[in-house]
Amino acid sequence: METPFSQISERLHNRRFTVAGNTHGVSGAGTVFHYEVEGDAISGTYQGGRIRTGQQVGRVTGADTIELLFQCLTTEGEMLAGWSRGTVGVDHAGRTTLAFVWGWLSGASGGGESSYVEVVA
Repeated sequence: METPFSQISERLHNRRFTVAGNTHGVSGAGTVFHYEVEGDAISGTYQGGRIRTGQQVGRVTGADTIELLFQCLTTEGEMLAGWSRGTVGVDHAGRTTLAFVWGWLSGASGGGESSYVEVVA
């Protein structure tokens, strides 16, 4: 039986993503995000580029929406934390896409919008 969370789980669970656009954020070229989904719970890790190590925790909020809290340690030694609300989609090539509005909670101020695309082997 398909639940409201089935599409998100199918699109995110054990998949990797790279930055498509993030002009005001720290993640960029070389940063890879890896997600795990269990029911409506989301967890993830990310690293690469300016990110030494990072973690995410969140939840599914709708048929194609999620919200996350994230924290990271940069290669410059900065500790940063923030929030994001996102939409899960599919591009013309069938790859999963993520589009977020986000803001900093600690270590920096401001926020922005970012987008990500699935890394296909």
